[in-house]
Amino acid sequence: MARRQASPGTPATAALTAAGVTFVAHPYSHDPAAASYGAEAAAVLGVDPARVFKTLMVDVDGRPAVGVVPVSGTLDLKAMAAALGGKKAAMADPAAAQRRTGYVLGGISPLGQRQSSPTVVDESALGLASILVSGGRRGLDLELAPEELIRLTGARTARIANGRETA
Repeated sequence: MARRQASPGTPATAALTAAGVTFVAHPYSHDPAAASYGAEAAAVLGVDPARVFKTLMVDVDGRPAVGVVPVSGTLDLKAMAAALGGKKAAMADPAAAQRRTGYVLGGISPLGQRQSSPTVVDESALGLASILVSGGRRGLDLELAPEELIRLTGARTARIANGRETA
């Protein structure tokens, strides 16, 4: 992968650049009528949906956390809670997620968030050479090695996705 900075830059691209991480920016024209941001990115970019990961803000026992799962699946809230040693997880309020991360829905990146939160990346990422995550705005995905995403976010990995394709 070649290092490319998206234009205009986002906190996510700035975080990757500052850390010296190799990544590829994949900008595309976002359709406001798209039903699913992640599925749209996979289709427009011609990438297997199992390689495109969505970033979901959750509350685990009342504390904010981030789940990163393939768009080909859904987040298993019980597994997410267990991965962080909690009992119960629920999707975060969308407005609270936007305030905490500094990103708009459909553009929330696990990287460069305004306030970091404990992060769990679905373990399926480890079997891939590279994955795509939101670049911090709708219409921008960033491709990087999953190990770099895990390192930069301080994430742990666990099986937190339902309905994903298995290798």
